Amino acid sequence: MSVRAFLKQRAVNIAVGGNYSLANWYDQNGKPRNFACRTSRVSPFRMIVDVPVVGRVGDAISSYFSDFGKLDGHISDTVPGGFLLELAVTRAMRERLSNQLNWLEKKLNDPAIVDAREQARIVPACPHSSLIMADGSVHTCFVIDMSISGVAVSADVQPEIGTPLAVGGCVGRVVRHRSDGFAVKFSELQNRSELEWRIARPPARNSVAEARVERLASEQASANWTDAKPRNDDGNQTFVLDA
Repeated sequence: MSVRAFLKQRAVNIAVGGNYSLANWYDQNGKPRNFACRTSRVSPFRMIVDVPVVGRVGDAISSYFSDFGKLDGHISDTVPGGFLLELAVTRAMRERLSNQLNWLEKKLNDPAIVDAREQARIVPACPHSSLIMADGSVHTCFVIDMSISGVAVSADVQPEIGTPLAVGGCVGRVVRHRSDGFAVKFSELQNRSELEWRIARPPARNSVAEARVERLASEQASANWTDAKPRNDDGNQTFVLDA
């Protein structure tokens, strides 16, 4: 089925976070590579999923969603930054998914039900952004969630901890790896009202962000990695990554 045809069918427009793996995509240890993802429209038969790595029509997908559990299937159509996943589930699983969707739809329409995690993190309406590296290279990425101090993203690249980069227009450093991506701590706190606008930028060269990333990389190289001075009373060298 095509995305256009699915948009005419009965379904629930809902954002549910999860992760997925594509057939024949592996990490450096030979294990299936996981990426973060988020649904945008779901029925008991198929769903549109926003993703960092789209894949091709026919590719097998293994996924897991917090509200739906494990779901397998294949890609039947693609759109920029997403795909249509045809679900391969049993009748019992389809009925359970239908009941879960009915409950989630009621929850969406009930303003009295609020997710307490919303106070701790922000899930952007547009999950797609770009990574700008110190060498000027640009990569697309998927924003898992964000706050005024940092952001978690998923991408087809996995920079080393300590790597300076920009996510959209926000500059910071990689501070933690996740099974589905990595976390970046901003070099300075961001304005909450401008955060989504600064993060959700299409893949493009950004001279201001590039200059700030290069400066951060230069500062890191001189302060933390190369000619570090003794910091302990006993004279031993201590290398400190300020993250």
